[in-house]
Amino acid sequence: MTDRIQNLRKASLNAVNRISAERGLLVTRFYKSITATQYSKPVERAKAFEYILENKTICINDSELIAGERGPAPKATPTYPEINLHSLKDLDILNNRKKVSYKVDEETRKAFEEEIIPFWTGRTNRDLVFHNMKEEWLEAYSAGVFTEFQEQRAPGHTVLGDKIYRKGMLDIIDDIEKVIEDLDFLSDMEAFDKREELRAMKIAAGALIRYAERHAEKLLSMASEEKEGKRKDELIKMAEVCRYIPAHAPRNIHEALQYYWFVHLGVITELNPWDSFNPGRLDQHLYPFYKNDLEHGLHTEESAKELLQAFWIKFNNHPSPPKVGVTAEESNTYTDFCLINLGGLKEDGSNAVNELSFILLDVIEEMRLLQPSSMVQISKKNPDNFVDRAVRIVKSGFGQPSVFNTDAIVQELVMQGKKITDARNGGASGCVESGAFGTEAYILTGYFNLVKVLEITLHNGTDPKTGKKIGIESGDPGDFKSFEDLRNAFHKQLHYFIDMKITGNNIIERIFSRHMPVPFLSLLIDDCIDNGKDYNAGGARYNTSYIQGVGGLVR
Repeated sequence: MTDRIQNLRKASLNAVNRISAERGLLVTRFYKSITATQYSKPVERAKAFEYILENKTICINDSELIAGERGPAPKATPTYPEINLHSLKDLDILNNRKKVSYKVDEETRKAFEEEIIPFWTGRTNRDLVFHNMKEEWLEAYSAGVFTEFQEQRAPGHTVLGDKIYRKGMLDIIDDIEKVIEDLDFLSDMEAFDKREELRAMKIAAGALIRYAERHAEKLLSMASEEKEGKRKDELIKMAEVCRYIPAHAPRNIHEALQYYWFVHLGVITELNPWDSFNPGRLDQHLYPFYKNDLEHGLHTEESAKELLQAFWIKFNNHPSPPKVGVTAEESNTYTDFCLINLGGLKEDGSNAVNELSFILLDVIEEMRLLQPSSMVQISKKNPDNFVDRAVRIVKSGFGQPSVFNTDAIVQELVMQGKKITDARNGGASGCVESGAFGTEAYILTGYFNLVKVLEITLHNGTDPKTGKKIGIESGDPGDFKSFEDLRNAFHKQLHYFIDMKITGNNIIERIFSRHMPVPFLSLLIDDCIDNGKDYNAGGARYNTSYIQGVGGLVR
């Protein structure tokens, strides 16, 4: 590890987690400045995205090689009041939590009290969700039968494919314009809606190009103040990278990493997806650039490794946006659940492990950072030395990389109806969820408390904690003659609450599709552009919704 990386790592670990009001203020001021009918909803959201990227602080940290921060400084965490509004009490809880706090200074508190809270009270997407739920859903939710992930965060549990390594944003804009030209307003009743979504995507793509240009301007300004030497040259080089990408497809590993990072910032600035967006199969995406850079003398193995380590630190600078209410009190996590996949299979089914897979394992071992998280996909076609190298890191007690069975993942995805090539390009994300990278919207809707349902079954539909009848009458347990009677009663309650949860999911997903589209995220996932549909509206090639069964949950 170079001195530069040691210093950057130390600075990241020592940075104080805090709440930043910047994004909340910007999105509030944008919505104050427009009329309700000024834009279609997709264009409105794209314009909000554009406004935030044009006005947010540009942060360049000392000696770093990859530019860009989620907030105005490392560990400065934004909030998303259009989704979920933090109260002053929430801010106090976050500031004072014993284990993992988010510090809230007086300026931030004042911004919430005077601008953010007054404007968004009663207007959030969370308000809209709860307003549209039936009483029985609200009672089951309050009792802890299930949680709802989208009450406090947006959909977006997805992973990038290889699109940005093949196309710049200008290429993507060309794709959008071609689809707009081919819209059939005579025969397609959805043509107008498609056009508005595509216009929004185009605005979002242009906004990211401009955001990178702002970084280039800042970098050149900093370079002008430096004496001749290594850092001045680095700043000029970084500015050149930011001028070229994301407008154009990357040509080398530095451009590829910086392009991804701007895309990552775009996704998590647009909304707060659950879980965070991530680059997925990094060894596959970066290997052609790495190989070319070595052949042409642009990088050595050591200089490429330093870039990768600098990239790792950017993830660690980004704690996850905190929740509100009881979740803010009980949750003690910073992680944004980025899970980088290594190894596995190529599209043709052959071994995908390459030289960069081992270099990335070296990075994981040396950096020992909580974020990004990492995993290895193990197939029977992978070489033993790859497995041995991963196991040596696991043996050290770090907790990374986790180990997944590629062949099982591919089989699962194919059984779900996905093409074999898309399945082989997939993997795991978040905690353990599998999906097709770059082609799938897989939405995690919440935990389903199986033990709570059993408890309600044992009280014939009544929640013993509150005495309220929230389930159906499935039989008095005192009358049960056998275990089979209990099982049948449990299944009745289970189906009742599952149907309730799915009904709620359908409503919530429709609310997001209509009120909180994500035109920037939609640029990145196939086939949203071709379909002229948003990621949140079923535009992706595959659209999956998951309920996660758990063994117990305390509210």
